[in-house]
Amino acid sequence: MCTMLGRCLPLHSVTFNSRSIRNINSSAINFALPPDSVMYIFDRNAKLLHRERAAHAADIKLYDYIKDEVGYRLADRVFDIKKTFKKALNLGCGRGHVSRHILAEHVEELILADMSPTFLNQAETTEGVKVSRMVMNEEDFSLEPDSLDLVISSLSLHWVNDLPGCFRSINKSLKNDGVFIGALFGAETLYELRSSLQLAELERDGGISAHISPFADIRDIGSLLTRANFTMLTIDTDEIVIGYPSIFEVMWDLKGMAENNATRNRKLRLNKDTILAAAAIYKELYGKVKEDGTPYVPATFHIIYLLGWKPDPSQPKPLDRGTGKISLRDLHKLDEIIKEAKKVKVDDEDK
Repeated sequence: MCTMLGRCLPLHSVTFNSRSIRNINSSAINFALPPDSVMYIFDRNAKLLHRERAAHAADIKLYDYIKDEVGYRLADRVFDIKKTFKKALNLGCGRGHVSRHILAEHVEELILADMSPTFLNQAETTEGVKVSRMVMNEEDFSLEPDSLDLVISSLSLHWVNDLPGCFRSINKSLKNDGVFIGALFGAETLYELRSSLQLAELERDGGISAHISPFADIRDIGSLLTRANFTMLTIDTDEIVIGYPSIFEVMWDLKGMAENNATRNRKLRLNKDTILAAAAIYKELYGKVKEDGTPYVPATFHIIYLLGWKPDPSQPKPLDRGTGKISLRDLHKLDEIIKEAKKVKVDDEDK
């Protein structure tokens, strides 16, 4: 047996203390995180400063295109629910990307909430809806339990450290049979920018650091909503691809949207050589050409839409296991089964 210093010892001269080894192995559990512990990945104060800075920019409307589009699509999902909500909360309302589409025939009273006071004041609404505004941190908010019929959140929750806790708070604030409808950036968002920056840093700096926020995966969202006591879940994804002249316009627009990096271990600035290398890599790996011959680089925004209901006895429930009359193995014969069922029903009516 050889030691770390290079000396070789005969096996018979080496003794092992099995008790010590057992203690070392069992001590590993001491490093396990307690249940429901929070990993503080994002700097919420930095994100507040980002939003306030973006809100005070004279050309803020130029950077609303992604959030306006997602807000419109999210509002459309509210309209798909054929009921009137008496009281709703727009959590992380931003500049009113959803609230400007909400109509009085669907929502009677709407509470606008955001951590940025300036964004909150700029939020647009429609006539006929009773509106109130409150400065509220999405990560630590509390309203009266069982007081809301609807909670909406669009492109805000991906900056929350304790997302499971946020989902639980939303569920607690909803009445029975209340609904939560949200949208947040998914795992594939800005993958082109992420990989270009990583390759550039590996080449120029010999390592990588966090420049793009870690986003939730669609497989995790369903389990988090279930743990938060939501039922009848509907989760789907969409991609919005925007073309930019170069990496510099991508990063500039992200800053204008207040979506620039806010991770706690972020690098405050990029070296000039690194960003130039990243621009060249971005163009080489992902660059495309329009029909008119204009070159551009795409940036992908992966959107996860989610919908969940707070349980209520009036909601439909799945049948008990084993009560099904048709096996999944017979799905390929579904047309024949339907024809046979109709035939039996007609024969019964004749009798």
